[in-house]
Amino acid sequence: MTITIYHNPNCGTSRTVLARLQELGHKPNVVEYLKTPPSRDEMKTLLKGLAMKPRDILRRKGTPFEDLALDDPAKSDDQILDALGAHPILMERPVVVTPRGARICRPAERLDDILPA
Repeated sequence: MTITIYHNPNCGTSRTVLARLQELGHKPNVVEYLKTPPSRDEMKTLLKGLAMKPRDILRRKGTPFEDLALDDPAKSDDQILDALGAHPILMERPVVVTPRGARICRPAERLDDILPA
């Protein structure tokens, strides 16, 4: 069974979720998305699994969100995907993908929704 976590080691919630997965005996595929950002196609697949639009995964705090005017409703999904590709810090974290689905695990308890039985 493959579990993937899009992880930022500087984020307390991301560290908590990774530790919980490991405590439960899982060996997740850890993607440090700031070092290895998802490609545009990977991001589209990830968003589909999350049932979200690109705007839904944007993080505001500690990012260039305001500088890029990403709150402008006229920004298209393609423009937001471009911003995510150029600035992976914009992606909310952690994102966990399991065979039971994908979730942004903020708060960390959201992991329970997709953990294997």
